[in-house]
Amino acid sequence: SVLFADMRNFTGISERLGARETVAMLNEFFGDMTEAIFNWQGVLDKFIGDSIMAVFGAPLEGERDADNALASAIEMMQILRRLNDRRVQRGEMAIDVSIGIATGEVIAGTIGSAKRVDYTVVGDSVNLAARLENVTRYYGAEIIVSEETIQQAKVSVRNRELDLIRVKGREQPSGIYEVLGHQTDETFPNMDDVLRHYSEGLSAYRQRNWDQAIRSFRSALTANENDRPSNIYLERSVLFKENPPPGDWDGVWVMTSK
Repeated sequence: SVLFADMRNFTGISERLGARETVAMLNEFFGDMTEAIFNWQGVLDKFIGDSIMAVFGAPLEGERDADNALASAIEMMQILRRLNDRRVQRGEMAIDVSIGIATGEVIAGTIGSAKRVDYTVVGDSVNLAARLENVTRYYGAEIIVSEETIQQAKVSVRNRELDLIRVKGREQPSGIYEVLGHQTDETFPNMDDVLRHYSEGLSAYRQRNWDQAIRSFRSALTANENDRPSNIYLERSVLFKENPPPGDWDGVWVMTSK
């Protein structure tokens, strides 16, 4: 399982800070986030600017690699809340983080040039994890994982199915899920009601029952007006009611950007 964690709006934040403050922020951020990786047997692959890449299951594969990746992501979000509490108390800006996880086969080994090599992993699952981290912004989610990650996990974590998407540069559609194990009543009000109506709406949407889908997603938004996935599907349902998709529609949503 490969995990990408990225600080949102880093450019905007760094523009407000000087060089010294930016480096201090990154060091504090990386220090806290990597603890959540090491606590769950993860390997820190690299820092990429303001992003972190971690691997669970390399060089030695384990039975709980997917579980460890999920637990690490949830702990990252919990640690982030404490980090932001400290930053706000110091009069500094809070940090937002998005995480993508994908599980599957990768090529692992020392890769590089004659003068420098690094141990890392490459392959489709690495690319997918990076894409999933990016699409969190579209869905208004903090943690998005591949269907394979949910299937491989031995312990269930609270989640909801988000979509079936085709990311840029990949022909095979990917089922994706939002992990909600870190959410609280304060961060996600009325979660039970939202998820119940959302699930009903998603089922109706895939059956092309647009009227029922619209009612369900509106009910979900009544419970929590800020639920971005419900709003996305409400907009799609209204669109498809007025302009029905073709008969061979498979429900796949094509992402046009990385």
